[in-house]
Amino acid sequence: MAESREHTFTGTRGLNVVREWPRDDPRYLAILVHGYGEHIGRYEHVADHLVRHGAAVYGADHMGHGRSEGDRVLIEDFEDVVTDVHTVEERARAQHPGVPVVVIGHSMGGMIAARHAQRHGAGLAALVMSGPVIGEWEVVPALLALDELPDIPIDPATLSRDPAVGAAYAADPLVWHGPFKRPTLEAFAATLDAIAKGGGLGDLPTLWVHGEDDRLVPLSGSRPGVAAIGGTRLVERVYPGARHEVFNETTKDEILTDVTGFIDRALDL
Repeated sequence: MAESREHTFTGTRGLNVVREWPRDDPRYLAILVHGYGEHIGRYEHVADHLVRHGAAVYGADHMGHGRSEGDRVLIEDFEDVVTDVHTVEERARAQHPGVPVVVIGHSMGGMIAARHAQRHGAGLAALVMSGPVIGEWEVVPALLALDELPDIPIDPATLSRDPAVGAAYAADPLVWHGPFKRPTLEAFAATLDAIAKGGGLGDLPTLWVHGEDDRLVPLSGSRPGVAAIGGTRLVERVYPGARHEVFNETTKDEILTDVTGFIDRALDL
């Protein structure tokens, strides 16, 4: 695996831990944006693939996630998380002036990345969204309608057809295994609405990858959200039989190669 190092910065709601996978004279900078309840350490193999492709890679644990500060999985406003991601981007650019930037977000991170592209897309070379929470995510209104939120953890079997992925997730002490928090659900609803109203991405090269058998963030719910913002350079890849975490799927090497091939084409524009 690629060598990595860590540092912290003061984010909008406290200290954030950032992991960096450096590369001398990179062709591009990749900003990884992780999903709900997890942490950037679960993306070591993704970062390794990108470093070997020519990238210097950066990714932070969001507020309330992993080893960053904050009440666990409590996010009251995702605009703050977007601001933190932009801080990571600016720090990466300061280390490598003039190098193009690609943002890659998974699940909740795909939602954050989409909103980031709406706010800061003029400076990006490309956007990749994996199983993004965007459009209609039925979990949010269903849970917000309840008086008391159920303590039902994510079923690890829904992540990947590879049982080792689910086992590692279930045993990971930095993963949140408890219930959603109501302010976070309300923030999801507000951000999905903001993205829907935030306008399209124009000519920003955008790749949307999704598992056909994604039961956590169903394909049918994400499709209208992607369609609403997808610009003139939107590419879609749906993987038969794949579950939610396509970068952890049994076919992950093929999928990551699709991602780097897309980045190559975007950088050549």
